[in-house]
Amino acid sequence: MAFGTRKQADANRRYDYIVVGGGSAGCVIATRLSEDPAISVLLIEAGPADRHLFYKVPAGFAKMIGDRNTWGWHTVPQTHLGGTPYLYPQARVLGGGSSINAQVYTRGNRRDYDAWAQECGATGWAYDDILPYFRKAEDNDTFSGPYHGVGGPLGVSQPVNPLPISRAFGRAAQEAGIPYSDDFNGESQTGFGLYQTTIRNSARSSTARAYLRAAGRRPNLTVQTGRQICRLLVDGQRVDGVEYASVGGTVETALAGQEVIVTSGAIGTPALLMRSGIGGREALKAANIDITVEVPGVGENLQDHFGMYVVAECLGDFTYDKHASLHRIALSGLQYLLLGTGPAASNLCEAGGFAPTYGNDDWPDAQFHVVLGSSINDHAYKMQHCGVTINSAYMRPKSVGTVRLQSADPAVAPLIDPNFLAHPEDRERSIAAFRLSREILGQPSLARYIKQEALPGRAVQTDEEILREAPKFSKTEYHPVGTCRMGIDDLSVVDPTSLRVRGLSNLRVCDSSIMPRVISSNTNAITIAIAERAADFIKAAR
Repeated sequence: MAFGTRKQADANRRYDYIVVGGGSAGCVIATRLSEDPAISVLLIEAGPADRHLFYKVPAGFAKMIGDRNTWGWHTVPQTHLGGTPYLYPQARVLGGGSSINAQVYTRGNRRDYDAWAQECGATGWAYDDILPYFRKAEDNDTFSGPYHGVGGPLGVSQPVNPLPISRAFGRAAQEAGIPYSDDFNGESQTGFGLYQTTIRNSARSSTARAYLRAAGRRPNLTVQTGRQICRLLVDGQRVDGVEYASVGGTVETALAGQEVIVTSGAIGTPALLMRSGIGGREALKAANIDITVEVPGVGENLQDHFGMYVVAECLGDFTYDKHASLHRIALSGLQYLLLGTGPAASNLCEAGGFAPTYGNDDWPDAQFHVVLGSSINDHAYKMQHCGVTINSAYMRPKSVGTVRLQSADPAVAPLIDPNFLAHPEDRERSIAAFRLSREILGQPSLARYIKQEALPGRAVQTDEEILREAPKFSKTEYHPVGTCRMGIDDLSVVDPTSLRVRGLSNLRVCDSSIMPRVISSNTNAITIAIAERAADFIKAAR
């Protein structure tokens, strides 16, 4: 619905804190702040509550890349990938990415965070500073000690009855020269094995479930879903509150006595700031938005992992593709409901790992996910037998993109340009990781499982052929970060010691957008840790 067509609500509502965006970070912060009964907290989420069964069932993520659960955005045409626009799913549901992702729990590498502090001006964000917050969040069913937590809100567990082919991938990786690992979040990240997952008692442990729902019905915590944020209400150097479209299209306002905390993710957060006149002068002018507070770095520095896939046909029914028929889906659902086991209890990505394409074994630059089926972005590749997919991604891309607006209307999609493969090193390392996927698939331990490569097919061999055909077997890894990065230079958006937005006294950004560089792994665990630390910042300032 376009701006200006809705009626203004009669009454404003006032809270101490307003948290904008009920995703992975927002649920954590709202829960932690509302632990103090003396303060009032409003959490606003544009999407629905996470009530559907698919949000609970681990395997439900395979059905989550639709418009109901995401914003349905696409990138602008990608210059270095034949002008292809890529589907760019960003969660639109309570719990955000933690409610629809594949539940793989990895934290990145010590050297990622040390580089933030030493090279990016993110003082106080080295690995030893962040590790206590990983441990605070975590309730691990297997590990404890200096690297892991027990008793935190977030359930972290080993896969439930992993398929034999998942373990075979671990053996095949060893045959390809990659060591076995049973803990990518411990002392060493390098290796291949079974992933830990954000699953507890065979159910997804999203931040909506692990934090918000566990908080119960606190009288000082208000959660509103189905509310599209229009803009922040800025008065000089203060943000007084937010304007949002409620159910039925009525525009309402909520006022913040203390602070507004934006947790709308690496795309939604810069878009909201720019709609509110907070951003770079030229970017706002291009969208016909009057500038309120000039912060040139808003929407800059977009980074993401770019994944390339090999889909292989199996020699038999060795993966979860065999459960795609309606009667098998029904039987799997019954098994899950009665016993908490079976295909529905799997995150469908049980194995994977990290390896260097060259150089430092202690800071691997490629990640692999073994998907126990033959689909990419909910599109299945038909073949006679079951399929299996191995995804590779270069973890430290040098390509940097932007988020821009077309207009101030929140109903108009932003212009998302991750600028995939713009840097020559990204192309070189992505191809090297892709070739390593093929090498793993060709090892003796997988010979009894794998019939042939189905996509892209063995005819695609040279670097030039791989890059030319890449749009057919590639996608985002769903790890956008950096668009409101913390730091101390002129293009930083937030102060690393408080996460306050430059030029504004009571506005903080506390989500994946503050990362100065994308880490060498999935990004959900660090987003949760950022939120845990941000909550401590906010409490300390009271």
